[in-house]
Amino acid sequence: MPMPDHIHPEVAPTSHSQLPCESTTVRNKQIRRTVPDRSQRIRLIVQSLFILLNLALCVQFYFFVRFFETNGIGAHVSRPAGVDGWLPIAGFMNSRYFFATGHIPAIHPAAMVLFLIFVVMSLVLKRAFCAWLCPVGTLSEYLWKAGRKLLGRNLVLPRWLDLPLRSIKYLLMAFFVFIIGGMSGAALEDFMTQPYGILADVKMLHFFVHMSSTALAVIAVLALLSVLVKNFWCRYACPYGAVMSVVSLLSPVAVRRDVESCIACGKCAKACPQGLPVDRLMQIRSAECTACLECVASCGTENALQFALIPRSATTSAQRWSGRTLPPIAAAFIIAALFFGGVSLARVTHHWQTDVSDDVYRQLIPHVDDQSHPGF
Repeated sequence: MPMPDHIHPEVAPTSHSQLPCESTTVRNKQIRRTVPDRSQRIRLIVQSLFILLNLALCVQFYFFVRFFETNGIGAHVSRPAGVDGWLPIAGFMNSRYFFATGHIPAIHPAAMVLFLIFVVMSLVLKRAFCAWLCPVGTLSEYLWKAGRKLLGRNLVLPRWLDLPLRSIKYLLMAFFVFIIGGMSGAALEDFMTQPYGILADVKMLHFFVHMSSTALAVIAVLALLSVLVKNFWCRYACPYGAVMSVVSLLSPVAVRRDVESCIACGKCAKACPQGLPVDRLMQIRSAECTACLECVASCGTENALQFALIPRSATTSAQRWSGRTLPPIAAAFIIAALFFGGVSLARVTHHWQTDVSDDVYRQLIPHVDDQSHPGF
């Protein structure tokens, strides 16, 4: 299984007690885990709830747009600001505007709020957004799991191809950072307050509702590749995930292996969707780790693998990890606290809803297809 270049320094030291598992000739005696792991069940619940929330937002937004497209036919519903979460570039632009001017943008402020919430989440819990919340990440995960069930296995790309492909998402991220980072506060505000910027969410809706044959073909190819290769889009092409990857390097928690408890079975490395050699590392520093905890769930040995802070210096594994581990339910609570806390704060301070009247939407939405990107 391929191992990324930047992981080599993390391979466990070669002292007698800390040999890489692949080289260990004498296994530790297994002490089976007494409490069953529930991380994947808890993560599935969080994923499902977030999918339902997004579906509700999309349905409400669809009827909001249709009301103005049909000149007032049907029930009028309010615009759900949460759909701004589907505007990652607007979120990045508005964040840049905020840090450049100190002002909260009037157009799509929720895009910025959600972007910053997910950045903080990645800072605290690695790339938990990708594995616990992101609807695209959830879809990608269950596509490759379906592929494994149907085909018996997933494809593992060779190292010479995997490494260059992984760089694509970072190159895309660098492109957006270069373009948006070079814009002044005034230029950003001008872009977002033009009809194109105001209707970015409506254009996104039209992209999915009135999808072109080209877009459909591209999505079909990505879906097929996601069935064959684990997390194809997330691993190779998602610039949003690249941002979370970079931030996650500063996270104080990580998947950590206790070499005194590990029995060198290799199940954790086999379970890792990102192909990381978990069984050879003291801790997973890699930016590719999404904190999905599949490796932890696969480990049946007590205190051998943890999602935790740096362990204590102690004789027994129980003492080393006492008060240092982050149980899955605690991770779910932190995710919920950050998400709902950030959204509630934005609502209370009136920085959640886009400041556009129904009269403006009534004028602009029927002509949304006439609005072109200001740069063209």
